[in-house]
Amino acid sequence: MARYTHAKCKLCRREGERLYLRGARCHSVKCAIARRPHPPGAQSFRRKRLSDYGVQLREKQKAKRIYGLLERQFRRLYHLASRRKGSTGDNLMSLLEGRIDNVVFLGGFAQSRAQARQLVKHGHIMANGRKITIPSFSVRPEMAIAPVAKEKSRKLINSNLEVTKGEGVPPWLACDPKKAEIRVLKLPAVDEASFPIQSSLIVELLAK
Repeated sequence: MARYTHAKCKLCRREGERLYLRGARCHSVKCAIARRPHPPGAQSFRRKRLSDYGVQLREKQKAKRIYGLLERQFRRLYHLASRRKGSTGDNLMSLLEGRIDNVVFLGGFAQSRAQARQLVKHGHIMANGRKITIPSFSVRPEMAIAPVAKEKSRKLINSNLEVTKGEGVPPWLACDPKKAEIRVLKLPAVDEASFPIQSSLIVELLAK
């Protein structure tokens, strides 16, 4: 499976804002945006004014990088959102936020979405008592997310919960650090997204 393997800090610098791709490092003085607040590259100090297409492209790239998707995966998700009833942009954000790797991260089981994806792929997470190994698995209301019944899995997640302390959990989730359990209360609304993304710009770009 293809994945991005280069420096993640360059992605934040290219977008000009913190995307929180490296966990605790993004909150420290070592953050690349704090030290070098300009895009990577030799000629990057001159910021050019973006066209309408450029603004739309940057918003799409930002969403891809935050949730760790490649172009083909992202477009497949967009086509799925466009076939559902309602606003395509709202459906797209709901699908992105409802991925189990994103829920594991938001619930404090992991310090970054990349780490959450790895926990899922390596079989450390279960939903409603069933082991899940697909990061794109979509959660449903009343679903319970917990580590599998293995000592290694529980140690990994408990060590992350000691750092995150289950704080910053969105209102559509409930996290119990003592039980090491995340419960999905409802599907996320548009204004409850974990990162401000203008989905309308992405729809305008991909609908062309």
